[in-house]
Amino acid sequence: MGRNDLARHCPGRRPTVSSTGELRHTALDALHRSLGATMTDFAGWDMPLRYGSERDEHIAVRTKAGLFDLSHMGEITVTGPQAAALLDFALVGNIGGVKPGRARYTMICRPDGGILDDLIVYRLGETEYMVVANASNAQVVLDALTERAAGFDAEVRDDRDAYALLAVQGPESPGILKSLTDADLDGLKYYAGLPGTVAGVPALIARTGYTGEDGFELFVKPGHAVELWQALTKAGEGVGLVACGLSCRDTLRLEAGMPLYGHELSTSLTPFDAGLGRVVKFEKEGDFVGREALREAAARAEQNPPRVLVGLVAEGRRVPRAGYAVVAGGEVIGEVTSGAPSPTLGKPIAMAYVDAAHAAPGSAGVGVDIRGSHEPYEVVALPFYKRQK
Repeated sequence: MGRNDLARHCPGRRPTVSSTGELRHTALDALHRSLGATMTDFAGWDMPLRYGSERDEHIAVRTKAGLFDLSHMGEITVTGPQAAALLDFALVGNIGGVKPGRARYTMICRPDGGILDDLIVYRLGETEYMVVANASNAQVVLDALTERAAGFDAEVRDDRDAYALLAVQGPESPGILKSLTDADLDGLKYYAGLPGTVAGVPALIARTGYTGEDGFELFVKPGHAVELWQALTKAGEGVGLVACGLSCRDTLRLEAGMPLYGHELSTSLTPFDAGLGRVVKFEKEGDFVGREALREAAARAEQNPPRVLVGLVAEGRRVPRAGYAVVAGGEVIGEVTSGAPSPTLGKPIAMAYVDAAHAAPGSAGVGVDIRGSHEPYEVVALPFYKRQK
């Protein structure tokens, strides 16, 4: 089966949120419940938060392997002779420079430079791309791409119903997947993808993830999701693979210093405010949405550095949460964007935007205001955790 066949196949629509607030369910919903998952509302989807101990799930991904259902993510296909030109105009990255079979991390911004979402764009062929948006922003991204496609010989297609997305992450993941596929995994680089079959199931196999570990994301028909999940579970039995929920996915990405939209990224921030100006490619040909505003943001950032995203490690045991004030010398110098206990470090950690004067690792006198108590924290460089290659 060709890539286009996989992308267009839609065996039944995923339920949409109803006027009564009914949650959407992935193709693996019944399986999650049979495994005793604790479910939660995430961006309008009923998703597994954890199956047992989120700490055990986290440690399994760091040391062995974890299996995730990520079918809530938003897939949008862009095809046609001017697909690359459209994406270069609509997004801040140089998408036309992505080679077939490769992927790129990028962003879509408003005309004023504010971040609408961070994305991964896969180039599936000469004139075919798949844009993967965060679940909470999928409709916003779809609407923006559709609007920005005016005048381009390209089609923007909502393919959220065409895919289920499974991820197997962790040091044992290559071995698990190799036992189920003939695809050349050794030749598959980070941020690359190739079509293949896994346990007989046609899939786009991508070497991407959101955990800080080596791993793969598998895009398949929703009708094949349960079959593939069961095959991966069986293949991983002997090496410690466990089912993992969104809770440990959050602590894994936090340790790896990876931003989460709505926390480290928002429409009130430009990529330069978020310390991710490198994703903006002014050198690419032609105009793109937000170019002038982003040029001004880049100049501002050079002359007057914005708050810097840093890591904070607790000296005590109290856990910081998003929105808590970061303080020094009795003054507010920043704000926590994400915080949680770190299973790997054994201490509470946080990411926070802080004034540049207090952003250097080891800056003295920095704390977090936790319910009126200024708890001491060490400023560290991100990420907190980096895997050994």
